[in-house]
Amino acid sequence: MVDLARRLGLAALLAVLAASPAHAAASVAKAPVAKDEVTMELRENGVLHVKETVAPAGETVRRTPLTRTRFDDGHDRVYRISNVKGGSYDGETLTFKGTVEYDVTGAVTPTASGEELRWFAVSGPVQDAVVTVTGPGRVQNLSCFAGELSAAIACTGASVEETGATSTFEQQGLGEGQTLTVVVGYPKGATGARPILERRFELSTAFTVNAVTGGSLAALLVLLLGGVALLYWTRGRDARVVGAESGPVSGHRDGRFSPPDGVRPGQIGTLFDEQADVVDVTATIVDLAVRNYLRIDERPRQTYEAADWCLVRLPGAPIGELLPYERALYDAIFDGRDRVLLSELHGSFAARLATVRDALYQDVVAQGWFARRPDSVRSRWTTIGLVAVALGVVATVLLAWFTTYGLLGLALIIAGAALAFGAQYMPAKTAKGAAALAHTLGFREYLGRASVDDVPAGHRVELFSRYLPYAVIFDSVDRWARVVSAFNGNGRQTDHLYWYQGPAEWDLSRFADSMRTFVMTTSGAISTSRQFRSL
Repeated sequence: MVDLARRLGLAALLAVLAASPAHAAASVAKAPVAKDEVTMELRENGVLHVKETVAPAGETVRRTPLTRTRFDDGHDRVYRISNVKGGSYDGETLTFKGTVEYDVTGAVTPTASGEELRWFAVSGPVQDAVVTVTGPGRVQNLSCFAGELSAAIACTGASVEETGATSTFEQQGLGEGQTLTVVVGYPKGATGARPILERRFELSTAFTVNAVTGGSLAALLVLLLGGVALLYWTRGRDARVVGAESGPVSGHRDGRFSPPDGVRPGQIGTLFDEQADVVDVTATIVDLAVRNYLRIDERPRQTYEAADWCLVRLPGAPIGELLPYERALYDAIFDGRDRVLLSELHGSFAARLATVRDALYQDVVAQGWFARRPDSVRSRWTTIGLVAVALGVVATVLLAWFTTYGLLGLALIIAGAALAFGAQYMPAKTAKGAAALAHTLGFREYLGRASVDDVPAGHRVELFSRYLPYAVIFDSVDRWARVVSAFNGNGRQTDHLYWYQGPAEWDLSRFADSMRTFVMTTSGAISTSRQFRSL
């Protein structure tokens, strides 16, 4: 009894499933078409007109036409369906009842002896399929295949009528997922049509070396070598001028300070490396002090307190004689006040250092040492390089995806990166600037080996004080600070300088340590503004 109950329950369940709409729809979808008649006309413009009639006519038929096949290693062949009548086509599925008509473009391929029409005329399941093909010329050859797309099994039947204008293909029992493919050959020039090819993206072919890409890479190499040669020539010119005018250049004449070419400390750093540096501003502050525009007063401090200095504006100083960058720095320091602690140099001072930097770059152009501002030249070439890199990235993606010329985009990236990197070397000195550099290097050589005895005792403190800002630039502060600490106007020790005042119980024997600390502290204060390049 239990076994009988189980059998009855299973039978009832199967009956319910069989009667459900979903199961019914599935049954209809998988039911084969009893008869499928396809008439195809290949027109002279290469368009294949297809008319398909199925029986029974009341059933809804859904086809998924094959519209893309592999053509070669780099391309796909595309078949385009259009002008659908009697049904609908959403780009993937063709839906109709009874009869449908549509056009196919791209079904013709030129061959060595003529033209070949190939189309996937019928898709299973179909019990009995008949395909009739007419074309613009006499049929030269024909073949057909049934089954899976890659199958080489011939269809049930293929024939050509006596006139050679019409060919007929037959196939019985075409299963689900199987296709009847017909191939008809026509004379050369019957339609003049060609297949529609779309490049298939493959990384192995996207960066192919060919005449175009190879030539572009060669041209890029020539351009890069030309750029290196140009930089070598401009930099080599500086080296040639320096070599021709090498040797120590004294910084005094008849005991009086006389820097070569009138170059001031703040200008030297920009002349050397085309950069406005922190040390340029620090040296300019010291230079303003030794030239009696301000005084540096060292503040007294306890053992564990940080050193500090007071910058004091000197009354009556001829500020109208200052160069624009010196005046900008002078105004940034005092900003309407007569004295300021070095530790308090922030706020408006930091904000106004950008003006000092700009004035420094403008000054080297005004001096005739550069044709254009070095920072502008660097920025322009860096921007061009970065833009070229960005365009190269976009071009590489597009060229690699749609063509085999991806190397052209890589070449553009390399060129842009080279420009961005080489931008630091683009600023070039004029002949006058190269000569000033040569003389300044000679002055540095002189300061590195100059003897104290070369200068009369009465001029030593003033002259050596004037040397000190240049020593800040040339990184020889210790040597010249010790020299200054050993002398005064009469060759005797004293407890202060005319431009540097120490606290009580301080004398010049401590000046070297004080000056070294002052330079480091001042450079740190300027660095925090982030307006200048730090060394």
